[in-house]
Amino acid sequence: MEGECRVLSIQSHVVRGYVGNRVAMFPLQVLGFEVDAVNSVQFSNHAGYAHWKGQVLTSQELHALYEGLKANNVNKYDYVLTVCDPVMGDKRNGEGSMYVPQDLLPVYREKVVPMADIITPNQFEAELLSGRKIHSQEEAFAVMDVLHRMGPDTVVITSSDLPSPKGSDYLMALGSQRMRKPDGSTVTQRIRMEMRKLDAVFVGTGDLFAAMLLAWTHKHPDNLKVACEKTVSAMQHVLQRTIRCAKAEAGEGQKPSPAQLELRMVQSRKDIEDPEIVVQATVL
Repeated sequence: MEGECRVLSIQSHVVRGYVGNRVAMFPLQVLGFEVDAVNSVQFSNHAGYAHWKGQVLTSQELHALYEGLKANNVNKYDYVLTVCDPVMGDKRNGEGSMYVPQDLLPVYREKVVPMADIITPNQFEAELLSGRKIHSQEEAFAVMDVLHRMGPDTVVITSSDLPSPKGSDYLMALGSQRMRKPDGSTVTQRIRMEMRKLDAVFVGTGDLFAAMLLAWTHKHPDNLKVACEKTVSAMQHVLQRTIRCAKAEAGEGQKPSPAQLELRMVQSRKDIEDPEIVVQATVL
């Protein structure tokens, strides 16, 4: 089909709720992408609940799925979206902790990241991958240059504990895109975004961010500012709607449960398709 863009999404899957493929497929389809999904795990729900059950896809089973696609000559994709965005760890109460075994770090550094075009680490993950600490905006961009040299042309540090120029109520994200000119030289665009912090714990936001950034970067390949503004603004609409609905369901003065805080994806379809820009990026 003319203009068709196809994505292979290899992520986790849950029966109930929105993480992994459940949260990535919907916005990509709304934005006009054909999506084939491989569920690396299949759980009843995400691990933020008290209980969950399910299965993990083995490497042999993953290979068998791909061989089936290959045998039918339907294994041609424009993009591969995977949890190696990279999902490695995060900071809690100022202390970093890894989600994955320490011995996987060299695999990310040497195998996974060099193959990627776009990566969306948080600050802790960017520090792990680069081997450098970030204490300032300048150090963050130095780390992003290290990551560029590893392979990816687009690096977005989705969250950091750096102080925002707007104050302590805001979270800062930073982006860097390396573009090649016809003469072979490169130019790098840097941006900063500040988002107001929300008093809730959401699950699946990283998967949603990665999917929408892929879509908007495809639509605006040489304009990281616009791609990030549309991605983050759509995110804000989804999260604000989710927290309003969750608080209404929980009742006045009650803390919403994980089930009540599941992202309101379907209800946010119009905001995903054509987001009103509520977060502006600053070009640095």
